[in-house]
Amino acid sequence: MVTIVRFFKKIWRRILIIVADMRSFYLTAGIFSGICVIYIMTMLSGTDNFFTYILDDAYIHLAIAKNFALHGVWGMTQYAFSSSSSSPLFTAILSGLIYVFGNHYLIPLLFNSIVAVLVIYFLVKYYSSYFNKEWYIVFASLFTLLFAVLHFQIVTGMEHVFQVLIIVINIYCFQKWYQSDFRNSKIRLGFYTTIVLLGLIRFESMFYFVSLAFIFFLLKKFNKAIAVLILGFVPICVFGYYNYQQSGHFFPNSVVVKGTTIDFSGNYLAQMKYFLFDKILLNVTFYKIAFFPLLMSVVIVCRDYKRLDLKSVLSNNFLIIVWSVTLVLHCLFGDLKGFRYEAYLLVALSMLLIPKVVLFFQSPLTFVKKDPLMTALIVFNILLLIYKVGYAHIIMIKGSENVYRQQIQSARFLEKYYNTSKVVANDIGAICYFSDIHLFDIAGLGSEEMIRFNEKEKVFDDEFENFVTQYSINNHYQLAVVYEEWFSGHIPGNWRKVAVLKIDSHINVALDHVTIYSIDPDIHSELKKNVKKFNWNKNVQVILSE
Repeated sequence: MVTIVRFFKKIWRRILIIVADMRSFYLTAGIFSGICVIYIMTMLSGTDNFFTYILDDAYIHLAIAKNFALHGVWGMTQYAFSSSSSSPLFTAILSGLIYVFGNHYLIPLLFNSIVAVLVIYFLVKYYSSYFNKEWYIVFASLFTLLFAVLHFQIVTGMEHVFQVLIIVINIYCFQKWYQSDFRNSKIRLGFYTTIVLLGLIRFESMFYFVSLAFIFFLLKKFNKAIAVLILGFVPICVFGYYNYQQSGHFFPNSVVVKGTTIDFSGNYLAQMKYFLFDKILLNVTFYKIAFFPLLMSVVIVCRDYKRLDLKSVLSNNFLIIVWSVTLVLHCLFGDLKGFRYEAYLLVALSMLLIPKVVLFFQSPLTFVKKDPLMTALIVFNILLLIYKVGYAHIIMIKGSENVYRQQIQSARFLEKYYNTSKVVANDIGAICYFSDIHLFDIAGLGSEEMIRFNEKEKVFDDEFENFVTQYSINNHYQLAVVYEEWFSGHIPGNWRKVAVLKIDSHINVALDHVTIYSIDPDIHSELKKNVKKFNWNKNVQVILSE
């Protein structure tokens, strides 16, 4: 009888836990969804009710996905291969969705929204292991979401929400695997599966693989270290081999052009100065984004180091150390800007640091008295969250308007009058997705020929001008839609300015104006007439050249 009572008590407790988890999930999802809906409605009010992603980059993914799904060509246009996607797996998923459901520009928004719900589900499931009260779980989950400004990531239409989901599952699986003393085979499978996926979602995941393997090696878990390196890097190498066969570069064009590399030809002091000072110590963005989470991690690890041996410190703080090293590597070799590239790092560190300060949630006053240093760091991180959410608010509202008035309007103009024409451009996403132009991209993301002029922050010179002049003539390009200032005074002499399209601000686009040029002299007069009669958005000022 006693055994039966205990059994039913155990079942009842389990039911209560599941119900509590679901309430926490619904509360978190409800609050976060409300935030997202409000922002989307506000964005629509500034774009004639045409939903517009806040970055032109989203349309790069869409253009490649469209061309791959409909024409079998992995490229910005249907006419040629171009390695312009920095997230092959995300773009491939979009392509599959377009193939099944049809070509619609809202697919990335819907995909990201569904993925965000899964992120919330796993965050709630994760935090319920550390908190026994509903509102603690909700607060921890919302803090994590807002610390990574996930509502911002959703409306970028890019891969970062998907990356965050896989990171959340990865950490959840690792913690469960670690608690089972690495014996749970199902959880191990989940962990290693996420490792396979991560590298093809974002190549910065390599920093995580290296950090993870390094700490496994220090703990003499050699088989796990080797497994991480193999499962993480083999998919990247397979894609890199394919990419090299097509383009002559191992990584996509965006990584080649924008990535930070070590130059082994010499000048090492200058390079050390660049990495240490320019990328970290003198980089204001580092302090806005990474400094306080990193400092919090260092304090936790150092406190353990005072009372434990090295092996115990590594074991007790395994993932905190791994992700702190990952953060440093990302700062050195990756980008910290626009709140996008660091989202996965901030989610990971939130998941690992919040369980270390459970007392702060349960008894704040006691925690403040007991640990004023950690309290100060928590406060700084909360202020950092407020700053990020506030600045993201401006970018989401104005950025959507900017892209709609500049890139979307340019795309509609080309679609109407020059849908299959040969066009030179530098912001290539929307114009390639909404039209069927032949593209020559001076920024190098969509045209392999231009990579050598753009990598390592090169400045355009006479050689660039001569090449663009001859290439556009030899290949019969007809017009250009470009940022004139990007040419650094090296606009080809045979190009004739037709018009300048000006908007009132440029929060999330490079400049507040783009310039239209005729390259083929036979279309100059017609191009000017078409610019004049096109129904531009009322917020676009059209300045025709004499």
